[in-house]
Amino acid sequence: MNLALRDVRHNLGRFVLTCLGIGMLLMIVMGMGGIYRGIIEDATLLVDRVDADVWVVQRGTRGPFAEVSRVPPSLQHRVAAVPGVVSSRDFVFHTIQREREGKPLRIAVVGLSWPEDRGDWLPLVEGRPLAQNHYELVADRSLGLPLGEEIQLGRERYRVVGVTTGMLASGGDGIAFATVRDAQAIQLELSGEAVRLEREARRTRARRGQLPLVQPALAERAGSPSASIPALPSQALTAVLASVEPGREEEVLETVSRWSDVTGYTTTGQRDLLLMGNVAKVRAQIGLFRALLTVIATIIMALILYTLTLDKLHDIALLKLIGAPNRVILALILQQALLIGAVGFGVALALGSWLFPRFPRRVILTEPDLVQLAAIVVAISVLASLLGIWKALRVSPNEAVG
Repeated sequence: MNLALRDVRHNLGRFVLTCLGIGMLLMIVMGMGGIYRGIIEDATLLVDRVDADVWVVQRGTRGPFAEVSRVPPSLQHRVAAVPGVVSSRDFVFHTIQREREGKPLRIAVVGLSWPEDRGDWLPLVEGRPLAQNHYELVADRSLGLPLGEEIQLGRERYRVVGVTTGMLASGGDGIAFATVRDAQAIQLELSGEAVRLEREARRTRARRGQLPLVQPALAERAGSPSASIPALPSQALTAVLASVEPGREEEVLETVSRWSDVTGYTTTGQRDLLLMGNVAKVRAQIGLFRALLTVIATIIMALILYTLTLDKLHDIALLKLIGAPNRVILALILQQALLIGAVGFGVALALGSWLFPRFPRRVILTEPDLVQLAAIVVAISVLASLLGIWKALRVSPNEAVG
């Protein structure tokens, strides 16, 4: 005869409500860890998925995902000429916000170096990779853009030719992949009036100098499109990605480090920068919340078990009166605590598996994290039972006949 199970059947309603409350609290603890794992996955997704050994970015910056980085398009040819580099390609990354069906739509735009990179490495669930240099997108499913839909970005319309899954930026925004030229056009979109005002401003600045008096056509040329004026720089890239011969990453980085306008990072270095920068504070904050929730769960379980022990004081005294050893009473309370913890963990796992996929941010539950949480639940259950055990051991057998 198991006294713990008999007592549970006697107070089944209270036991079920207790397990449900503990389970929901543990589900939040479980979700905190899953959100942290999801943030890490989103932050390092592109770094891990893009097939690049070295990232070359603007001097003094920490890469395209940590802060703004601008490098000239000619850098791609300089990197390709470095000994040990197999190939190099352009890379553009930025985030935009538009409106779709009356709701805000945030898109992380990634520019792929056409035609070397068509997006064949993307995890497509529908459609195909990019097949032309302009007006095509491969969008993540989370953006809600179905295959074949056309979306207005700037002055052009882009058609969704492929749909991916799980491709999210560090901020949780879905990623849309286009060619580098299209990504630059989306980023630097200007209205017709803004373009006209800029050209007029260039004309005005040209007329203020003495040079237009010698070359009158110079003032007129100042009003031409930016791409036709040699003195104006072409649209900047975010970074240049290089594929390197095995074992020569450090040699390539040493060469790049001697250039005064750029900085190079290996894929591992770029990943570490993301984790130490973007994710470090989030990690500390989530860790603090998990610790607080764990302490709260311990206190709640201790109070519940103490209350259950108070309700059984007469029965415990009667057990002592008939000669039951203390280990029987200890087993009664400890087994109840472990049973509440086990059922609560099961409730948390079941509710989390149903709710977490519906969260706006990715929640990733890993087996090591679940095993760690299970061990924490066992420890919580044992600690929470101590208060009830202390009270039970202080009960006098005389109280059974008092």
